Parts: sequence; C-alpha cells; structure tokens
Amino acid sequence: MDLINEIVHPEGKYAGDGYLEQVRRRGVLDHAAEAISLARAQGIPVLYVVVGFSSDYAEWPETSPVFREARDDRRIVLGTWATQVHDQLKPAEDEPVVAKHRLSPFHGTDLDGLLRARNVNTLLLTGVTTDLVVLSAAREAHDRDFAVEVLEDATATSDDALHQAALTVLARTATISSVRQALAG
Repeated sequence: MDLINEIVHPEGKYAGDGYLEQVRRRGVLDHAAEAISLARAQGIPVLYVVVGFSSDYAEWPETSPVFREARDDRRIVLGTWATQVHDQLKPAEDEPVVAKHRLSPFHGTDLDGLLRARNVNTLLLTGVTTDLVVLSAAREAHDRDFAVEVLEDATATSDDALHQAALTVLARTATISSVRQALAG
C-alpha cells in the first residue's frame, strides 16, 4: 500500500520527510518485491493501493493534517508519475490498483468487493506508512472479518519509534510477521 514514487523514490516529494531513509534502511522495497513474487508463485492474489487525488483536488480532505500540504505543493496527483507504484514492485496486468483518497484503503473504494470476489479471507499487508495506511487497513479489515497479517519487514514510516509504536498497536488486531514467515513456509 502506498509504495508509490512520491513517497519511496528519491525524487518523490515525501522522500525528504524520513520515509525514504527508513524504506532504504529497512529494505522495504526488496522485502515487498519478495512478498509479491512469493504470493504470485503460490497463486495468492496481489492487489495494490495508491493514495492520491484528481488534478483539481476535488476529493482532498481540507481538515486533514496528514494531507494538508498535498494540494498546496501539488503532491500525489493520480495518473502521474507521483502515484505510480515504484518500478521495483510493478503490478502485473491482471492485478488491480485501487486508488484511495484517505488513509483507509477501504474508505470510498471497491477494495472490499475486489477481495471478496477473489475469495480472500486473510490480508498480508505491506506498505508505507506503518502508522497510517497499514494501521488503518488492518483495523478496518479486522472489522470486516478478514484475518490480518502485517509483514513488518515490508513496512516503514518516518522513524523507528513511530514504526515500533504502530506495530504495538497493530498487534492488537493483526498478526505481526515477516515476508518469510508468512510466505516462504
């Protein structure tokens, strides 16, 4: 989720906010690529989620502190390089890419229907940021009766303390594991 150029590429506008350093140091792109490869090899459906807004920012949540600078700085515009999934993780032609306008990948999207149409009952979550999209997805998936597993080595946020705090909270509604624990067994 949200492993998009604007956040995880050196030229992305969020790269200087601590995310890129954490993604690199933790090997998140490599771990996420491994998770995708293992899932595909096992016939596990792979779905992508990207955050963004239309070029006129009609969906932009004006009161959100998280998205405050997005409109003013012309960040995360859907259909641009900024909101494309990083090249290391490119979706296959048959893998859905769900665009969201809030933290939760379920809010105002067809994600639930896409998962149920594929008979998915367990979500293996990867993405940036652990404390925002991953936490939101895990909680909402839990309330929609999905089992949830967070692949900790394929997630990151802007600093270690925040990442660890998010994992502590996530452990209340999800299993915390790694790519290898979840997929290489």
